[in-house]
This record gives sequence, structure tokens and C-alpha cells, in this order.
Amino acid sequence: MGILSPWRGRIWRRGDEPASVASVPNLISFARILLTPVFIVVALTNPEPSLARTMAAVLFAVLIATDFVDGQIARGRGLVTDLGKLIDPIADKAITGSAFVVLSLLGELPWWITIVVLVREVGITVYRLVVAQQVVIAADWAGKAKTMAQAIALPLALLPLQAWLGDWAVWVCVVTMTIAVALTVYSGIEFVVHAVRGR
Repeated sequence: MGILSPWRGRIWRRGDEPASVASVPNLISFARILLTPVFIVVALTNPEPSLARTMAAVLFAVLIATDFVDGQIARGRGLVTDLGKLIDPIADKAITGSAFVVLSLLGELPWWITIVVLVREVGITVYRLVVAQQVVIAADWAGKAKTMAQAIALPLALLPLQAWLGDWAVWVCVVTMTIAVALTVYSGIEFVVHAVRGR
């Protein structure tokens, strides 16, 4: 009974009974993780401006949007679980991290940028998980702005905008990506400073 008990409980409905590890928000997070390799394969199918790149951008946008959806469902219906707290940030970082890696593999984004972003994302995620039992570290405005900026910059970079709109579209991608990377670095530094001060 003890082993099976986490699987018992609420999957969707509201109530006072504990939520199941197989709740809808958790299933969405698992689906996001499982679909990340699919995104990578689709994005690398054809590195030239093509239907494959468009499909990859759309899939990325859907996976990022579901990050907001599963969080809203979990909080709104009282389905927050320890497992959800673990896999949700993993799914988020897997999706965005894979997009940065894909762009670097395609030669469209310098590897040093991808490495800096991955170090920031993985490092802070691991730290959050390690201290999660002692304190809950909520995302501040910089972290939320970073997430939004990445959600805009990455699909724009994945889309074959230059083929559709001409050379000026490159500057749109450069500006949005610069903002996203700057916020990623800034929010990472801010997080470290607050952590050192014992927030």
C-alpha cells in the first residue's frame, strides 16, 4: 500500500485528498520531456529554411506554452505534488536548452552563448532542487522576464524568417536573442547574489 499510495489520489478533480503522481499537470510535464527529443529531430531534419524548421518552431512554442498551462492547472486545482516540483523545471530547461543547442548545431548561434545559458539554467535548477526541502525560492521578476524573452526569441530564431521576410528579419532575431541572453545572465547573477546573502 505504501508503495502504491503515491499513485492514489486526485488526478483532475479538486478536493482535500492528496494529488496523485499521475495527475494531469504531472502527465503534461512528462509529455513535454518526452516530446523534447522529437523537437530536436524535427529541427535538425533539414537545416535549410523549410517546413521542418517551421514545424520545429511551432512544436517548441506549444511545449513552452504548456509550461504555463500545467502550472495553472496544478495551482488552480490543488494538484501540486513534490514530483511536479521536480519534473516541471526539468521539462522547462530541457526544452529551452535543447533549442539553444539546436541553433548552435545549425551554426546560427555561437556555442559560447549556448554554454553560458546552459550553465546558468542547469546550475540554478540544481540549486533549487537541492534546497527545496529547506526553502522555496520563488521566481522573481528577472527570472520571469528571462523566461518570457526566451519564449519569444527561440521560436523566432527557429523560424525561417529571413527566407520569408528578407535580411531585415535577421536583426529581429538578433535583438530578441540579445535581450533573452542578457536577461538570462542578469537573472542568474541576481539569483546568485540573493542566494549568497541568504534570501
